[in-house]
Amino acid sequence: QVQLVESGGGLVQPGGSLRLSCETSRTIFSSDAMAWYRQAPGKQRELVAIITSNRSATYASSVKGRFTMSTDFARNTVYLQMNSLKPEDTAVYYCNHKTWGGNYWGQGTQVTVSS
Repeated sequence: QVQLVESGGGLVQPGGSLRLSCETSRTIFSSDAMAWYRQAPGKQRELVAIITSNRSATYASSVKGRFTMSTDFARNTVYLQMNSLKPEDTAVYYCNHKTWGGNYWGQGTQVTVSS
């Protein structure tokens, strides 16, 4: 069983920044993908950013230019640097580890953008 632990969420004012971290208990192999999703109240879960086997990140249009996803393979950890945060970024953010053997989720971390 793969376990993912997220951290770094919180309350921030509009225009502020946060960095989310997600440590996975499984080695991130070259065939794996790591992703961040988010779910706002009353809305479906949506993909925010993903790093696949080509090791480049792809972003949702709503966060492109503001969010940056990165990976520390030595620590089996992925990060999501979020800048210029907007109230509409408020959501529970989930880390996801996609492997050949399954699709694993973290417990989620709350991000609230409000003045």
